[in-house]
Amino acid sequence: MFNYNWINGKKWKTEKTIHVMNPATGKVIGDVPSAGKKEVAAAIDAASRAYVSWSKLTPSERGAYLTKWAENLLNKREELALLMSEEQGKPVSEARGEIEGSAQFIKWYAEEGKRIYGEVIPPSSQNQRITVIKQPVGVCALITPWNFPGAMIARKVAPALAAGCTIIVKPASETPKIAIAMFDELMATKIPAGVANLVTGKASIISDVLFEDQRIRKISFTGSTNVGKKLMKKAADQVKRISLELGGNAPVIVFPDSNLDVAAEKIVENKFENCGQMCNGINVIMAHKDIEEELTEKIKYLVQKIKVGEGTKADVQMGPLINDAALQRMEDLVKDAKEKGATLLTGGERIQTELDGYFYSPTILTDITDKMELIQEEIFGPIAPIMTFENEEDVIEFSNKSPYGLAAYFFTNDVNRVYRISERLEYGMVGVNGTQLSVPQAPFGGVKESGMGREGGHFGLDEFVELKYISLTLQ
Repeated sequence: MFNYNWINGKKWKTEKTIHVMNPATGKVIGDVPSAGKKEVAAAIDAASRAYVSWSKLTPSERGAYLTKWAENLLNKREELALLMSEEQGKPVSEARGEIEGSAQFIKWYAEEGKRIYGEVIPPSSQNQRITVIKQPVGVCALITPWNFPGAMIARKVAPALAAGCTIIVKPASETPKIAIAMFDELMATKIPAGVANLVTGKASIISDVLFEDQRIRKISFTGSTNVGKKLMKKAADQVKRISLELGGNAPVIVFPDSNLDVAAEKIVENKFENCGQMCNGINVIMAHKDIEEELTEKIKYLVQKIKVGEGTKADVQMGPLINDAALQRMEDLVKDAKEKGATLLTGGERIQTELDGYFYSPTILTDITDKMELIQEEIFGPIAPIMTFENEEDVIEFSNKSPYGLAAYFFTNDVNRVYRISERLEYGMVGVNGTQLSVPQAPFGGVKESGMGREGGHFGLDEFVELKYISLTLQ
């Protein structure tokens, strides 16, 4: 099942395949095609042909396909959530929420595509008329990650199609089945052949073809900063437009005037969602020295209640890491921190079960310093380091030293501090007294080495259109 790609409105199979693993069991749960140059070229050909007619449809006509796609996903939410949980590891409840959130993004862009407005500009002479219109950028390649394999399909595909672009999607090799399943529901809308194509397989082979073909006018990538930098260099050869949503190293700052119960709850929700595998997930907890002990105890109480297990089981709140390499990395980070003076409060070890999965215990470390690797690097796992600070100036300086700038969070009840800190933090997104940032109407993305471009809101549509300035001289 799902052992095919979608190219030019048809199911394609290949002789070569790649295994898909269940991270909760360590077992193979299926195979998907390993597309080669031939398949990728066919997808580009199909998207290029389809672009001519798709880009000419009205926004309402394109939006109708998106609306139907969202409805299809909601109608299949339970089976899609189960598939995602088996393939990616997250609890079914989280996977269900991701499918529902994906539908929200798609529905939103089905409507927002109707509001791609141009401008009329005052002329420089009496017989001149100046207008600016927005047109779709063309054929786009969309490269999605494994940590939110459903949401990232929706967040990239929906605005691209709404803007009038045609697409080739390359999902992560760890989680291709949910991408194929979502494309099944898109194809069920009878969307014209070639408008949306999907290829699975080795990233190096597929990306090389995508970057070398001049018909690909735009690349959108979500993944690691190291890979993003390499793709930027590739894009430079043809000056392709590129959007990058890369790694993060998010701090959360808790001031002494905060509601500590709320802060602890929101911090734990964010830090351990998806087993800590979130680009905008909290990387370090910065607690003011006056409330550090109390906040730590509240966080510890909540963390020790987290039920870890196979995501398809009832009441499980946190699943496994994606693979053994991620599991080993957690062990290395904790070992490094302890050797440099950190204190382990809870967790800090593999969870042994009857399954051969990649489970790691929810972990809290204190006595943290900036010499430890888990402060310098993105953790991307269920480890919560807690540091202290004494004054506002120092904690801002510390937070802004990071080369990353995706998300930052802080808790305070001082309205003056809300504006003061929000404006000074060098991050693309700032959460105040909460940690939920991904919504359809707002721009998700970062600065510095966390990338460029935005997903969400009308800003997300801007990533898929070009400006055209038209100057008319009246005769």
